[in-house]
Amino acid sequence: MASLPPTPATDSRTRVSALREALATRVVVADGAMGTMLQAQDPTLEDFQNLEGCNEILNLTRPDIVRSVHDAYFASGVDCVETNTFGANHTAASEYEISDRVHELSEAGARIAREAADEYAARDGRTRWVLGSIGPGTKLPTLGHVGYTTIRDGYQANAEGLLAGGADALIVETTQDLLQTKASVLGARRAMEATGTDVPLLVSMAFETTGTMLLGSEIGAALTALEPLGIDMIGLNCSTGPAEMSEHLRHLSRHSRVPLLCMPNAGLPVLTKDGAHFPLDPEGLADAQENFVRDYGLSLVGGCCGTTPEHLRQLVER
Repeated sequence: MASLPPTPATDSRTRVSALREALATRVVVADGAMGTMLQAQDPTLEDFQNLEGCNEILNLTRPDIVRSVHDAYFASGVDCVETNTFGANHTAASEYEISDRVHELSEAGARIAREAADEYAARDGRTRWVLGSIGPGTKLPTLGHVGYTTIRDGYQANAEGLLAGGADALIVETTQDLLQTKASVLGARRAMEATGTDVPLLVSMAFETTGTMLLGSEIGAALTALEPLGIDMIGLNCSTGPAEMSEHLRHLSRHSRVPLLCMPNAGLPVLTKDGAHFPLDPEGLADAQENFVRDYGLSLVGGCCGTTPEHLRQLVER
């Protein structure tokens, strides 16, 4: 009897299992900056549906632009890309009065990345993965800017959309408030329960040059608060370049029971008349990440603000 072709669900389980295996056995390389790459293509106000700066709307109006960014990173050799959904959460979407569209924007963003990943995988047989991006939003619940259950439920809608669109993992990133981080993680967990899926759940925190998160939490407190939530990986992204992350990664490498990730900016931004300039060149990023992998045993590396496909190409070569 002829065997039936694999269903999307079995395909997805196979991919997720391969991702878990890769994270456990080698260094997986993710992509770099998204927003600057989108803005470089000069989307019009019409593309933004008059919601200027709302990059997630482009998932619906200009999927070609979003897709071109994923393609550029996959062409540089990365294993996985993050979805264009950093602002597809309750508080960020509320600023544009579109909080009811969080699921729709998240699903669309994941589908674009999924199509790119599958196309590259079909070319050479090497599995490519999609990390569903869950951004921090624009309100800090610890300071009473927004209710905890409101944002938790918003993150659940965000995560459910990402899973529906084909994300292989969820990454709660650039978190600055531990209560917001917890809401994101629990929203993501509820989404997995609601959809009957089980994917890796990654948490990436943003530490300031002061050595703490925005609201003053230090690295030990963050690890103590987040590890018991059953996350699969913890680390740092954004805010600073790699130089400022070293001590935090050293602490995590000694005390964390889960694997580590790091996606720094291309150095600390320098303000120029043309806006922020990130000074760390591709070789500098590759050097730093090579040292981090050797010294702290990172499992997932990538870049954040100011990093380009060339930064990632050199990182992949290492």
